[in-house]
Amino acid sequence: MRVRTKWWAPAALAAVGAVLLTGCQSAPGGGSEGEGRPGDLDAPVSPAPVRTSGYGAVFLAVDECSSFGRTSFTEVSCAGERAAARVVARHDGTARDGPRCPATTDFVLHIGEQRPSSDEDGDGAVPQGYACMRHLQPPHPGDPGGGGGPRTIVGDCVYQLGDGKVRETACDGSGEEEPEFEVTRAVAARSDCPASTALYVRLGGTAPVGCARPV
Repeated sequence: MRVRTKWWAPAALAAVGAVLLTGCQSAPGGGSEGEGRPGDLDAPVSPAPVRTSGYGAVFLAVDECSSFGRTSFTEVSCAGERAAARVVARHDGTARDGPRCPATTDFVLHIGEQRPSSDEDGDGAVPQGYACMRHLQPPHPGDPGGGGGPRTIVGDCVYQLGDGKVRETACDGSGEEEPEFEVTRAVAARSDCPASTALYVRLGGTAPVGCARPV
């Protein structure tokens, strides 16, 4: 399953050359994001197309489950052997404009609007929306330090790509790249970060600045 990885764009910090970064990945793709595009942070690309035929009355409602596949995701019974991930939050519209997924979301499924021509009472219609997903079994890339997920959170690690960009990676070194900085605190402003901060990471939300230190 393909995933979009987080990218950030920096701003220099005098003494230590630290940067202010923009972060946003869905779980198991990629694209760059600039500091001036905070709306991109929580809009990861769906790992695969989603089929709107499913198990429950409402497609991928909260606490329902999906299977994993190479070309599609299908809603299945959470008690079945095909179940691989559970919906932890479900919203209409787009992830760019809608509510943020929970902090430990592993990946996001983007659901296209479906209105079957044969549907007379609207029961078969599926509005555009997105589902915040959590794997039923480890690993959980959305956990702090897990190296993925649609949001950058306290405990996550990043490495430098050059040209003022960084990307998230697993803090335990199990990813393709070694971690260089860890986000240790989320605060309202850069001035609230401790003196040991070497990197500022834009997180969004009510505490939009992440204070990161070298690892």
